[in-house]
Amino acid sequence: MAGRMVVGSAALAELVRPASAPDPAGGHRVLPVRPELTGLLPHRGLRRGSTIAVGVGQPRRSGGTSLILALLAEASRAGSWCAVVGVPTFGAGAAAEAGIALDRLALVPHPGPEWPTVVAALIDGVDVVVTAVPAAVSASVAGRLAARARQRGSVLVPYGRWDGADVTLQVVRGVWEGLGPGRGRLRRREVTVSARGRGAAARPKEIKVWLPGDELTRVIPRATGTAARTTPPRLRAVAPSTPAARSLTVVGSA
Repeated sequence: MAGRMVVGSAALAELVRPASAPDPAGGHRVLPVRPELTGLLPHRGLRRGSTIAVGVGQPRRSGGTSLILALLAEASRAGSWCAVVGVPTFGAGAAAEAGIALDRLALVPHPGPEWPTVVAALIDGVDVVVTAVPAAVSASVAGRLAARARQRGSVLVPYGRWDGADVTLQVVRGVWEGLGPGRGRLRRREVTVSARGRGAAARPKEIKVWLPGDELTRVIPRATGTAARTTPPRLRAVAPSTPAARSLTVVGSA
């Protein structure tokens, strides 16, 4: 898989410039998400200018990254640019398996102390910007970034605690299946995703889905019994991408 490394603010500007080209998806105000996730979002998709937070559960490896992959997949497939900032374990292999177009994916694993500047620059030209939330982020910085997303028509997706988000999604429960007493393979994971927010999203919601699915995230039927079970997907392990300190990685052809 080809790729190129871009370092420095000048190179970041060169990335944002082509990403700011006319939207291949037609400039739609709502970017698509997989059908199984539409019920969690008040506009049934990622509305441009909104802030959709993904909460970090306990333990930290609780399905949040899989949820981010599921959120990005359809928008990327439809032609939108996506960026992920400050998540060094976000792997290009897993992104490709989820359906994200790698030639429109930018990874900034270690933004450093200039994190707000990096995120703001990407908001100016990228359709969906996912960013890990630093522990010391101030309310004023968070407010400025959310306001910038509203002005530029980008979707800001903070990964972590973010007060004031339009919607906050979080994996609240998850159970792996497939392991017997001391043997077997992990075959599928049933997760419960909650949504809470303000305005049209003020009423809390929950759904159960498989993360990851075989090709698509699928809502788990409410009915009980063997008839409600579907063929379990095959789970493949993907190694995380190698961190590149203080650099921007654009995954795709050079």
